[in-house]
This record gives sequence, structure tokens and C-alpha cells, in this order.
Amino acid sequence: MEKGPATRRSPTDPFPRPGSRAGSRYPSRQGTQVLVNTAMTDVTRMSSDYTDNELELFRKTMDLIVASESGTTSSTDILNSADTMSSKKLKKSEAEHLLNRLVHDKWLNEKHGEYTLSTRCIIEMEPYIRTMYQDQVKLCQICHNIAFQCQICDNPKCCIKIHNPCVAKYFKGRTEPRCPACDDFWPHEIPGMYITPGRSETSTAPPAGRRRPARAAAGWWGRAAGGSVRWR
Repeated sequence: MEKGPATRRSPTDPFPRPGSRAGSRYPSRQGTQVLVNTAMTDVTRMSSDYTDNELELFRKTMDLIVASESGTTSSTDILNSADTMSSKKLKKSEAEHLLNRLVHDKWLNEKHGEYTLSTRCIIEMEPYIRTMYQDQVKLCQICHNIAFQCQICDNPKCCIKIHNPCVAKYFKGRTEPRCPACDDFWPHEIPGMYITPGRSETSTAPPAGRRRPARAAAGWWGRAAGGSVRWR
């Protein structure tokens, strides 16, 4: 019997493939269960769905996100980087369409024109990210996973990062949160906890008539999930 052609699977294929493994990560306080494809771990794994110049722009987008303090980059910066491409340049409309596709395929997240690496992207491409950006990437002090958008210790000699969910878990029930590395006072808002000035008691909501402090960590948690699963 003649064999038919192999079926090409898309990045959103819900069925696990050889080389994939199950895992769980916590991009939110509720947690997320994921399947991670370990067979291919760099940008070339996307070559069946994106052209070479599209992948080059995606790499440039990753460069911008990793290099930023906030773990985000704007659509304007991404479109400007398209002008420096070594391969065939993309028109503005083509670059915008590509960004929409990358968001749809769960490689990027977008909010108010700011782009971040998705949960899927960080986990599936973790070896690539650690190798290519080893001098720029930091790990969460608590869970030791890649951290882009987190709370950062204010001590310039420390500057550790902790994911927001890890912050909430680590400091839960502590009346005076301190950095787990340098023991300096942790000045950021603890997710899910309000500390009344001058009091040691904590609660999950501010007292009546008082507003919750506006100071908070930058953005969402950057350690994320990926693989052959549905992403909504």
C-alpha cells in the first residue's frame, strides 16, 4: 500500500507528538497545565509556518523584549526594526499582519500595543533563550524559571527577580517582607495582601476608605507555558 504524505502539524495542534513532555508552570495564580514540545527548541521549529524574513523579524522582536527592563516592546519599535532586516524587508502592513499571526499562534502576547513573549514561547524555546541571551536573562529567585516581567529587589547590589505569583506565595503571612537574597525590605506591593502602615496585620483587601497602594511590579509573570495544547 502506498503511504500518503506526512501530515504537517500546526503550532496549535492539540495532540502531543514524539519528543513532547508534560509539565506545569504558573503564569497566573491559578496555574496552567502544559505540554511542551522538546524535539525542536529554537526559532527554526517555526519554519513550516513562517518564511525566513518573518522569522528574522520574530528574532528581532525577541531581542527587543529580552533587552528591555520591562520585558516588553512596542509595536513601533518592532516595525522600526523591520527596516534593519538583512533578508527581504517586510512592508509595514506585512509586519503588522505577522504580529497578529504571532499573537494568534500564541508565540507573543499583546496588550495596548505592547508585546511580550508568550507563556508558550518561553517554555518551548527556553534552551534557545538561555543560550542566546545568557548574559541578559535572569531567573526567578524562588522557582528558578526564566523571569522577564517580575518584581525586582531595589538593592542595586542585589536586583534579584521574583515572579508575581512567587512573590504572593513566598511572602504570604509575613508581616515585614524582606528580600530572600539580601534581606533588604521588599518595597513592592505583595499581590493579594495589603499591609496597613503601622500595623502588623495583613488582609486581602485594604480597609474601608483607604486605597490600595499604586506601587506594583511591572507587568505579568514571564515564565510561561507552551506546547501542543489549546491556549485559551
